[in-house]
Amino acid sequence: GTYSISGTKMFISAGEHDLTENIVHLVLARLPDAPPGVKGISMFLVPKYLVKDDGSPGQRNGVFCGAIEQKMGIKGSATCVLNFDDATGFLLGEKHRGLRTMFTMMNHERVAVGLQGLALGEIAYQSAANYARERLQGRSLSGPKGDDKAADPIIVHPDVRRMLLTARAYNEGARALAAWVGLQIDLGHTHPDSDVREESNDLVALLTPVVKAFFTDYGSEVCNLCLQVFGGHGYIREWGMEQFVRDARIAQIYEGANGIQALDLVGRKLPMHEGRLIRRYFEMIEDFVRDNENRDELREFVIPLSESLQTLKEVTDWLVRESAANPDEIGAASNDYLRLMALVSLAFMWARMVKVACDKASDDTSGFYEAKLKTARFYMKRLLPQTKTLSETLMSGSETLMALEAEAF
Repeated sequence: GTYSISGTKMFISAGEHDLTENIVHLVLARLPDAPPGVKGISMFLVPKYLVKDDGSPGQRNGVFCGAIEQKMGIKGSATCVLNFDDATGFLLGEKHRGLRTMFTMMNHERVAVGLQGLALGEIAYQSAANYARERLQGRSLSGPKGDDKAADPIIVHPDVRRMLLTARAYNEGARALAAWVGLQIDLGHTHPDSDVREESNDLVALLTPVVKAFFTDYGSEVCNLCLQVFGGHGYIREWGMEQFVRDARIAQIYEGANGIQALDLVGRKLPMHEGRLIRRYFEMIEDFVRDNENRDELREFVIPLSESLQTLKEVTDWLVRESAANPDEIGAASNDYLRLMALVSLAFMWARMVKVACDKASDDTSGFYEAKLKTARFYMKRLLPQTKTLSETLMSGSETLMALEAEAF
């Protein structure tokens, strides 16, 4: 019932260490009778030590670390090349169905990596906001704010506020979306109603590439913005900001590079079940808009959400139509489409948060809900308008991308 596996795996996080008594590797490999392509891949469980009948580690298996990569960031994680030399492996799932088995794990990992982008964006923001309140430099353009000091804290300057508010608005919107997707994961597993489970699983499938790719893209952007708040000190190692920039960069690459996430969204998730996933999501947002657009205190938030959703729907229709005639349109549009959907999704989350904040603000003495409202206004007016540029860029088509001959690069 076991298999002998030989070959090499690379980019394996913590592939070798002595922090636990055993390491269990999940390995994709081909059986001798495997059909070609991805349909011929099987998944195996390969332990560092074979396990005795009593459950304790026994004989060393034929898997060894061949090298440790020297990386740009995440220096605390040993990224290993693993060599398998007649290693004993145990088949997981069915033969030749390993890729399907792998995605059970990978889809959860992709949400987790998205949270890595959010986490780095948050610590970068907190660090930069604290620094901006303390660092004295120059005077406010509208006049000194601290006459008792030789200069004002840099948080008075509009451009510093632009960077901090960009980080804050993305972080808080992303955190809400992450919590909401997490709730859908739970509902998809445990809700007694099969229709609710189906709807929740559809939403998770649709938004997993958005969480993974957008959270890590914007997380990297935010780390760079917040390093900029520190000026030259941000570039110096002792302040810690440069490490955030380096560590954030890998999240855009591993567990499926963000370009692959965008292709998954546009090429697989949009047409899945004849468009059921995206229709459900659009209808959910439209229901929210319809239920809240006539509340005076919500209009300044609901109207931009409604307009950006209409843009996303028009782009979706255009993409479905054009890609039927030219498959290159999927690849050319995918990155912009994912960001467009992410911006609309965060607008949806912000509108929902605003609804709560409006109900709570009058009784709030801490300023928490008032800060939510002000951050939401920044998001709707300064970040959400990216959707207009993205739609125009996307619908310009693939021609300019594909026209240059490969030899000319």
